[in-house]
Amino acid sequence: MSAEQQHRDGQAADPGPRSLAQALRERDDASLGALLRSRPDLLHPVPTDVTQLATRAGTRASVLRALEHLDRFALQAAEALAVAPDPASYQELLDLLAGDDGDEEVAGALPATVALLRERALVWGGEDRLRLVRTARELLAPSASHSSPTGLGPSVAEATSGMSPGRIQAILTTAGLPHTHDTVSAVAALSGLFADRERVAELLEGAPEASREVLTRLVWGPPYGQVTAEPAAHLRWLLDRGLLLPTTPGTVVLPREAALSLRGGRAHRVPEPTRPRVAVAAERKPQVVDAAAGGQALAALDIVEELLRSWDEGGPAVLRAGGLSIRDLKRTATVLEVPEPVAAFWVELAYAAGLIASDGGYVEEHHERHDRPDADAEGYEDEETRDARTRRRSGEAEHYAPTPEYDAWRDLPPAERWAWLLEAWLPGTRAPGLIGGRDGRDRTLSALGPGLDRSPAPEVRRRVLELMAGLEPGQAPDPATLLERLRWERPLRSAGPRREQPEPPRTGVRPAYGGGVAANDPEALRTKLTEWALLEAEMLGVTGRGALATHGRALLGAEGRSEGAGAGTAAAGSARAAVVAALLAPLLPEPLDHVLLQADLTAVAPGPLVRPLAEALGVLADVESKGGATVYRFTPGSVRRALDAGRSATELHAFLDRHSRTPVPQPLTYLIDDVARRHGLLRVGAASSYVRCDDESVLDEILADRRATALRLRRLAPTVVAAQADPRTLIEGLRAMGFAPAAESAEGDVMIARPHAHRTPPRTPPAPVPDGPPAPDATLLTAAVRAVRAGDRAATAPRKETPQAPGGLPRTSPADTLATVQAAAMTGESVWIGHVNAEGAASQRLLAPLRVEGGYVTGYDHTADEVRTYALHRITGVAELADEPDGAEPAR
Repeated sequence: MSAEQQHRDGQAADPGPRSLAQALRERDDASLGALLRSRPDLLHPVPTDVTQLATRAGTRASVLRALEHLDRFALQAAEALAVAPDPASYQELLDLLAGDDGDEEVAGALPATVALLRERALVWGGEDRLRLVRTARELLAPSASHSSPTGLGPSVAEATSGMSPGRIQAILTTAGLPHTHDTVSAVAALSGLFADRERVAELLEGAPEASREVLTRLVWGPPYGQVTAEPAAHLRWLLDRGLLLPTTPGTVVLPREAALSLRGGRAHRVPEPTRPRVAVAAERKPQVVDAAAGGQALAALDIVEELLRSWDEGGPAVLRAGGLSIRDLKRTATVLEVPEPVAAFWVELAYAAGLIASDGGYVEEHHERHDRPDADAEGYEDEETRDARTRRRSGEAEHYAPTPEYDAWRDLPPAERWAWLLEAWLPGTRAPGLIGGRDGRDRTLSALGPGLDRSPAPEVRRRVLELMAGLEPGQAPDPATLLERLRWERPLRSAGPRREQPEPPRTGVRPAYGGGVAANDPEALRTKLTEWALLEAEMLGVTGRGALATHGRALLGAEGRSEGAGAGTAAAGSARAAVVAALLAPLLPEPLDHVLLQADLTAVAPGPLVRPLAEALGVLADVESKGGATVYRFTPGSVRRALDAGRSATELHAFLDRHSRTPVPQPLTYLIDDVARRHGLLRVGAASSYVRCDDESVLDEILADRRATALRLRRLAPTVVAAQADPRTLIEGLRAMGFAPAAESAEGDVMIARPHAHRTPPRTPPAPVPDGPPAPDATLLTAAVRAVRAGDRAATAPRKETPQAPGGLPRTSPADTLATVQAAAMTGESVWIGHVNAEGAASQRLLAPLRVEGGYVTGYDHTADEVRTYALHRITGVAELADEPDGAEPAR
């Protein structure tokens, strides 16, 4: 027995429900919960009864969202129902999808697809009376201005609705049909002719070749064409026989029945009942994949740390419209030694992880103001708000800088730091690849600026990882087939009516990161989001050599961050972060506490260094190259920088001797001693500025040097020279001349130049912009189904006739209301009440009063399925329930 026969035999012979509300009412609780889980927008707020649930499920916004979450075959089935008779039988739907020749794959997949459409309340009705909800039919059916997504146009009856009876009779005669006495039968006869494959073939045997070519161009859509006032002969032949019918002046359409006959009964050119398979592009050992991913994860941590170190004393300024300027992004890319689009990704990742933020103005723009009860007339402002206001009034520019969370992140083990970043990346809705493109108003999108949120981004990112996890460990997917699979799962009908035609061939070349995308092109956006997800996963170390690593698979299996928690401590403490960190930790090398000093004034770090050593060495030497091993070079300038930071020559020698696995080279010892001997010999202070030195010959040498002319030096005493320049300029000028001056305070003490770490006030990471309401959990679903059932029982309970107020609320006098509820409380009966709350919203409630006192009635509200108290003065009236028929159970 075939699948479709089993499907038909499993259905009852009755005509089925008469409305969507009745169909939902007949469902069990599990089926109703499945509907609310698949369409969470129906839960906000929770419907009061099944009728309200059905009404909400048929609204345009909800139906659009439901259609956009269908796979391609389910959407094709809905599109076929939209052009089928209303209602349509299961066999008619199967014929539209499989065609006259049949299709075993379509027949096998259709029962599950129809069940899916029923579950999501897009289709209802019995087996022989399948109905697409009215809003979905309006969205998917053809109209006078556009065709159906299937490429089919209006039916003969729709296209001839404004045509004169004489013209219709003339078409019948030319097509070889007998004359009729009314328009309805004439349209039916013409429709029957076009629906008959053999008769259409006979009719076209005498058609000119040019007429057949016109039908070939229109048959798969769009079915509309333009004609002149005097059509050519081959067009006139089609018009005379009704194969082309006029819709508007100068526009003709191929009727739906004729197009289906020419198509062989198929609504779609290529039905796609099975999901495309993700092909394997390469296969590697899982150990190789994990090792490559671990190395890339370590490189990602190095890049983020370098970014945050470069902004440690205050980063670039914030543009007036928000975000980084192009110049600052270029500078950041130079520091990180990566292309600008890649630098933008790392900046956005640090921002999403809560490690960087703006140091002023953010509070007023992004945080709610909480007024205290004892606030003064001007309102309450916290310290951060006052600080931001003061900065703006003083004209001080806002800058990006690390947040206090950066210090906590920096102290974590490497694997936990990486997991922190991943917890921000996976659910993030900001798309760094859009940077450099244009928004809908033709404004440039900048890094850290507005307009980068794209709600589908986390869904695409997670789905890409899930499809990669579906392959065997070590297998790298083919990006083209991966993209095709995502297109099948989310065909994006929101892009507009789809013209069915073969897609252009795609290559497997990996695209470059970034480049932007048109703001009004959802298909291009989905393609780019997929490509960016693959590239970002590789840069972060989630994948290695194109395949998903072991710790990458853990991202999909463990529990995510807690509800309401930020990307900081919640990410480090979540179960998922702990699992991922535990799997990644063995792949990362242990930080080293030593370097290898060489005779060419370089030091080699054969791996990552412990943080205190890395920070100290970063002051004493310059980074020459990075990679598996980092090479540091010692120069007079770098040694002077360490001395400026307060280190003495003795301390530097001891530091190198303690952390070097090789003997300290003699050239390095001489370099440190030589720079230290000259360091601080000259003293610079503020007069405009001055130079002080106990060695008069050194001052003589400075005054005799032509390079000192710009400093406008003048000798005040044998050991003091004044300058017409500020101390900083004077120090830089003397250093350019080969000296090593040191700044001194007003008391004559040497000033130590230590870097000043700049931090923003505590900031909240940017919250993702969700694509609709979140998926409900099991507790919410159970409570919602229970509330809907209770409200439905209350709404369908019979009641006695009583005067009604506007809106259908019962209307009784206050005395009658009080007497009725008191009597019901004594007898234990339930009554209908009309209630108006404090906001003026009116509702009807089925109430079983328990007690009446103090102007309030307390009872069990069957509508809300809980005990509630209502003020008597807000009750518009009371209606008693009608007597139950024999054997019926009263509402409880």
